[in-house]
Amino acid sequence: MDTQVGQMEEISVTKEKITAPKLKFFLETYGCQMNIADSELVTAILLNQGYEPAPAPADADLILTNTCAIRENAEERVRSRLREFRKIKLHKPDIVVGVLGCMAERLKEKLLVEEDCVDIVVGPDAYRTLPFCINEVNEGRKGVNVQLSREETYSDINPVRLGGNGVTAYISIMRGCDNMCSFCVVPFTRGRERSREPESIIREARQLSDKGYREVTLLGQNVNSYRYGDTGFANLLGMVASINPLLRVRFSTSNPQDMTDDVLYTIKKFDNICKYVHLPVQSGNDRILQLMNRSYNRQYYMERIKAIRKILPGCGISTDIITGFCSETEIEHKDTISLMHEAEFDFAYMFKYSERPGTLAARKFKDDVPEEDKSRRLSEIIQTQQDISYSSNLKDLNRVYEVLVEGNSRKSSRYLSGRSSMNKVIVFPAGEHKPGDYVKVLVTKCTPATLLGEPVN
Repeated sequence: MDTQVGQMEEISVTKEKITAPKLKFFLETYGCQMNIADSELVTAILLNQGYEPAPAPADADLILTNTCAIRENAEERVRSRLREFRKIKLHKPDIVVGVLGCMAERLKEKLLVEEDCVDIVVGPDAYRTLPFCINEVNEGRKGVNVQLSREETYSDINPVRLGGNGVTAYISIMRGCDNMCSFCVVPFTRGRERSREPESIIREARQLSDKGYREVTLLGQNVNSYRYGDTGFANLLGMVASINPLLRVRFSTSNPQDMTDDVLYTIKKFDNICKYVHLPVQSGNDRILQLMNRSYNRQYYMERIKAIRKILPGCGISTDIITGFCSETEIEHKDTISLMHEAEFDFAYMFKYSERPGTLAARKFKDDVPEEDKSRRLSEIIQTQQDISYSSNLKDLNRVYEVLVEGNSRKSSRYLSGRSSMNKVIVFPAGEHKPGDYVKVLVTKCTPATLLGEPVN
């Protein structure tokens, strides 16, 4: 009997020795918050297939890059990275390289020709087919699926959040966009707008809260147009906020045409909905806004800013600005500068226009603003915003704000960094505090980008 047991143990050990190692994947993400959320879906799909994360590309059997196509320089960064992956593949020919997301959707099979190291091309609506595409490569073919969908929301997949801070998380509440702004590739790379059922969103938010997360950001190309049955965005916002008063709720992005007062009053009603609105303006000139196919003019936009200030006093407001759009004149550029002073944004994401193939602007308008003028105008806009941001931050001196600690500051582990409800970054001495804590902080100093302070009781 003892001998039989010994033989069984020996057989068990032998089986363990010949068990094949798990395949490893390395996933890089470029671009917006939506891409980060998509990478968390892809991670869940791969883990379910038995893959495990690799610490570096050279350690992986599968390298994936989740891409952005909104600007030309974003695509150039990806192509530069693919050249590095090509070198790895020369030494490790069995490694599989894939391009996911918006760049994959925009270029489709053309990527396979232009980048010879690429084996897989999968668009934002086809992540479920990744295992099939990988099998295609293993059988000697390329794996391609860039089909867009009018139904896919991935609502049944629980995202896996690897590498996050364990404090903040993104929840995608809708996909695609119907706005068709003339400069934007999103409708072509992410398809038509469709919303997730609210029950799946609430379930995901509740699971995050139960795991100790302290903030969720509801994501969509235009969250204010969320609609599922009788549930609109204001309703959804209140439902998520009701899960746990210690769970902060943010959202992004809002289109000015759909930023209604009911959303603002919902923000006002719940203390845990952050008092912050990101409201992209793009330009301060009506003619340029019309060329951009934005569904509002300057007056309407400023009325929305005034409504935010009235209903939510002290609310943080940020924006997106594009300078150097087709045919923009110097006077029209100055209109954007003047709107920035009038709106007094707390901060802004600022870019010079980059023509994207396939968009209405690329088909219909001439990209005729000289590059040197674009660069100069962008510098002026950045300097204007720095001055406005600094003035805004000076008003916060000697005030106390509740900060949700997200992690160490970039410069020193002796300091922690977090954000106020108004989305301003605040840095303060760590002491006994840790990520996930809510800390009252007295602001004592500031820069144009950051508030500095001391914890108070």
